Amino acid sequence: MRQKCDFPCFSEAEMAARHARVNALMERESLDGLLVYGAGRFSSEIHWLTDWPGSREAFVLFQQDRDPVVMLQLYNHVPMARVMSVIRDVRWAGANSAETVAKAMRERGLDGMRIGLVGSLPYRNYMTFQDRLSGAMFKDVNGQFRMMRTIRSAEEIARIRTASELTDKSIAALRDGLRAGMAECEIPALIEPVYLREGGYAGIHFLASMPMRDPDFPVPAQYQSSRVLADGDCVISEISGGYWGYSGQIHRTFSIGEGPTPEWKAMHDVAAETLEVMESLIKDGVTTKEVETAADIIHERGYTILDDLLHGMNQYPPIIQTGKARRHVNRDITFRAGMTITIQPNVMTLDEKMGLQFGESFVVTRTGLDRLNAFPREWVVCGG
Repeated sequence: MRQKCDFPCFSEAEMAARHARVNALMERESLDGLLVYGAGRFSSEIHWLTDWPGSREAFVLFQQDRDPVVMLQLYNHVPMARVMSVIRDVRWAGANSAETVAKAMRERGLDGMRIGLVGSLPYRNYMTFQDRLSGAMFKDVNGQFRMMRTIRSAEEIARIRTASELTDKSIAALRDGLRAGMAECEIPALIEPVYLREGGYAGIHFLASMPMRDPDFPVPAQYQSSRVLADGDCVISEISGGYWGYSGQIHRTFSIGEGPTPEWKAMHDVAAETLEVMESLIKDGVTTKEVETAADIIHERGYTILDDLLHGMNQYPPIIQTGKARRHVNRDITFRAGMTITIQPNVMTLDEKMGLQFGESFVVTRTGLDRLNAFPREWVVCGG
């Protein structure tokens, strides 16, 4: 048992169930050990396994017959990890993380064994492991681990709902604060305080502004310019609010001082239609191929897409485009109850000068989709 946790923590039963799933994965893949790597704050797999959000870099080592161990950087991050981690053996990874982890694996009898690897492990670390454990066989099990996590527990879904509520509040803040005369780079200052006041954090705020009658960009942008908003502009958005390792996501289009021009309204209508078609189709047992084919109505209406059509929340599978705009060679995935997804038709003109994104997030159920966002499905006019 860990000490009393004054942070948002998952239950002991939830964490035990996750570790049981890891052990089952190791058994299916005939692994003697599993080494999980993560870097940065709210490192997804590290957080999921430990209930501690992560650090500069961290490793979690699992074995079927041994208690797991956490090894991390930086040295001054160890006390916090010991407070929050459900795994009690928490250690500093030493002056050289790869050497320390390799030594731990040798001491725990893993040289000559099958070791699964999860996470974007740096090449130099991998080479150190190969050199120090020359008899071991390493296997990449990232895909298996990520698919295992696509079915969310009730506690995870509750946290995703909180993140979605914060995301709705950020969109409302945009609606209330966007005005002519403000710079595009000022817009994030409307969004981030919403999260910070309630213990969350900004996931992403992709935004792009342009005159509706002279469009020049097809998708919400990762960086905001010094361009000053004016009446007759539109702002396209992709917003994710984060709450302790989980994100919501929503997409809406705003205009300043007037409603959409006929060209923008026609495009927005196609995006809304596509969302509704997909929402009515997806449920437990439906395949991604069926959804891709249904979404080809975008092309039938004379448009195309640039971004993904749909992805699992927190960028987990499935990640798909339309049938005609597919750019990945993905296996067909069946939707299952408990998956959480974002539907986000990014409809754009064929010349890529004009586009918008319209979408939101859902939980897949046996009979359909459970909507996670409450913000109205509409084009938003600001400063009229």
